[in-house]
Amino acid sequence: MINDLIKTIDQFAISEPQRVAYDDLGKTNTYGDLKRQSDALAAHLDAMDLPRHAPIMVYGGQTFAMMATFLGIVKSGHAYVPIDTHSPMERITTINEIAQPAAAIAVSPIPADLKATPVITTANLDTIFAGAATDYVVDHAVKGDDTYYIIFTSGTTGKPKGVQISHDNLLSYVNWMLSEDFDLPDYPRALSQAPYSFDLSVMDWGPTLASGGTLVALPKTVTDNFKVLFETLPAMNLDVWVSTPSFMDICLLEPTFDAAHYPNLNRFLFCGEELTHGTAQTLHDRFPDARIFNTYGPTETTVAVTQVEITADILRAYPRLPIGYVKDDSKIVVVDDNLKPVPAGTEGEILISGPSMSKGYLNNSDKTAKAFVDWNGQTVYRSGDLGVQLDNGLLMYRGRTDFQIKLHGYRIELEEVNHYLSLEDHIQVGVAVPRYDRSHKVSQLIAWVVPVDHEFSSELALTKAIKDNLQGGDMMEYMIPQRFVYKESLPMTPNGKVDIKSIIAEVNQ
Repeated sequence: MINDLIKTIDQFAISEPQRVAYDDLGKTNTYGDLKRQSDALAAHLDAMDLPRHAPIMVYGGQTFAMMATFLGIVKSGHAYVPIDTHSPMERITTINEIAQPAAAIAVSPIPADLKATPVITTANLDTIFAGAATDYVVDHAVKGDDTYYIIFTSGTTGKPKGVQISHDNLLSYVNWMLSEDFDLPDYPRALSQAPYSFDLSVMDWGPTLASGGTLVALPKTVTDNFKVLFETLPAMNLDVWVSTPSFMDICLLEPTFDAAHYPNLNRFLFCGEELTHGTAQTLHDRFPDARIFNTYGPTETTVAVTQVEITADILRAYPRLPIGYVKDDSKIVVVDDNLKPVPAGTEGEILISGPSMSKGYLNNSDKTAKAFVDWNGQTVYRSGDLGVQLDNGLLMYRGRTDFQIKLHGYRIELEEVNHYLSLEDHIQVGVAVPRYDRSHKVSQLIAWVVPVDHEFSSELALTKAIKDNLQGGDMMEYMIPQRFVYKESLPMTPNGKVDIKSIIAEVNQ
């Protein structure tokens, strides 16, 4: 068990400075590089005499310089706010207004006017990193309840919310990842594909850097080009995979994505969205000896708080996969609309508490008070997720309280519809979205679908076959989409999830 993440990472630089910390398509940087560059930046930030503990915004992509920048910031006693290079300009300026950072660091050039916020430019940062090694003393780094990072998530009003994660929150999470619950390999070579502005990325860099492993970066320029992606993946020599299930669906399109061609790949970790039975079964068939883990957790509770290994027995027992058992230091309760606990097997909202729970949203006391509430004398996070806890302690995910619609008087969970679509033989991937009438009532349920290869003479015949299959299964008739729209691919968010919001917007133009 580790007690100080910063000292733990630095210790690898002291004891094994040539150990590779980061591999960016073959360009490598060592733990020695990581310490030298982060020390240099920390010394520079100290000299700027910034307000104590004030956050610092960081703009950049999937690079070693981002990792060194993050570490330099926390060594100097500040939290960092990561912003990805694929973020819209309006989001950058909005985050700057909400976070009120003491400074911004342009690992990549920032395409927005940050007004009064002082900026360390890309050229300045390069000069800092290229300077002579310093004997920096790490004596005022982020620790305990100090905020380590702030990740901005989407807000219901359109304004993003900055989730504050402390050093202690992060320790709770990383120590769990390094436990026997996951049994990760020593010195892992872990896929680093999720943007650093998405907390799924903490699942790769947190346990990897804390155990002297290597982060193997897969930038968006590669993942956006399937030909390049499938040429690049085999050369990465991964043994730990971290991604959303949606990104795995893309990789499974390549028939050679299997154990024979990736002999060292033995751990798969999923988070960020629902892992479908079809995806897990295909992956299990391709990598029969690998261990596959499904995890669940909101950003507000530090990446994930539940896990379950998806074994052959689990696949046989659960048509819709469980999201896991809660980690030992945390607690989950399923409650009704009045926040009263419900019996095992009953659907309700998931409440989460424990040492990985955030202190709240940065500079947003109203949203914090609504989400982090007193419950029987302790603070809990209201996830807004619907779930069922079984007698054996396993948690089942049932969708979002805000992804419920009513159609012709029936309450429908969109994610339940998506679950059934994922099981249908002719559908590779599909999502259902509502179409609204002029009165803002749901008038129709529309499915956007990427079909498997088929021999139907028309889309009409394909739709009939899909509807016949859905009606012949467990799906209630009122849940079956009225229209099916066929696509070669579905739009994705920068975080690697199906972009349901953009589909809803297009359907309702």
